[in-house]
Amino acid sequence: MALPYLEAVLCFMILMYIFETYLDIRQHRALKLPTLPKPLVGVISGENFERSRAYSLDKRLPVLTFYAHLTSSSWFWKKSGELATNVGLNAENEIIHTLAFLAGVILWSQITDLPFSLYSTFVIEAKHGFNKQTIWLFIRDMIKGILLSILFGPPMVAAIIIIVQNGGPYLAIYLWGFMFALSLLMMTIYPIVIAPLFTNSLLFQKESSHSNAYMYGFFKNKRIVLYDTLIQQCCHEDEIVSVIAHELGHWKLSHTLYSFVAVQRQTIGLPIWPGRISNLTPGLHHKSCRLNSSPPRTILLPRM
Repeated sequence: MALPYLEAVLCFMILMYIFETYLDIRQHRALKLPTLPKPLVGVISGENFERSRAYSLDKRLPVLTFYAHLTSSSWFWKKSGELATNVGLNAENEIIHTLAFLAGVILWSQITDLPFSLYSTFVIEAKHGFNKQTIWLFIRDMIKGILLSILFGPPMVAAIIIIVQNGGPYLAIYLWGFMFALSLLMMTIYPIVIAPLFTNSLLFQKESSHSNAYMYGFFKNKRIVLYDTLIQQCCHEDEIVSVIAHELGHWKLSHTLYSFVAVQRQTIGLPIWPGRISNLTPGLHHKSCRLNSSPPRTILLPRM
């Protein structure tokens, strides 16, 4: 008797969706309470609390969405192969097929997310006085994001597929080694190369009134970034010093390094168990309904 793999996964997804919706409802009810919590009495004013509460309520868009990822992924996988063939590419090539599949998924995600992003930026953020971004800057950042995906995505995906194809019994180690090197690279170049393409930390006030400060990097490549909006909002020099001291505390206690090590410990296990399960239960791939001559490989990638 074949095990109901697809049904079990769908049931798990539905249960997770119900649980997360329950948490969202509880959070929404908590935000509806107009009374200042006792621990915050004397810490912030009632006016600031009310503004923060109103902003948090508006940020929680009253839209409930649930996607049957397995079904949509199967459809995209089939159609991406057909599209690759129609434009003269070899859909039997796993790298080409996968890149076409991911391109379709990313494009669909951009289309479905666009209305919510526009509403969040130009309605909610503007209502509460945070948005200074023009529609041109919004479109520019969106185009930059797409171009970065085109630039970095295909080499990363191709490298992962090649590792999976040739990894053999040491696949998990090779895949983790690649992700480890990639994580180090991204943590080094993201704040220096990628982040400034979207928000110039020296001129952040042109796009938003939000303020922030963070520390990044390892060893001699450590920096603390203060947004100009944060400096403008601090009324006294002592406030700026306290923010810097907070970030220096992260450096002193090696929080960035500890967090990185914790993520790597999780990452090393991600390629192992899904691969073992899929190898021991070959029917799992057939249940995914992906119409392809060879079953798709099971790859789980950590979020970076």
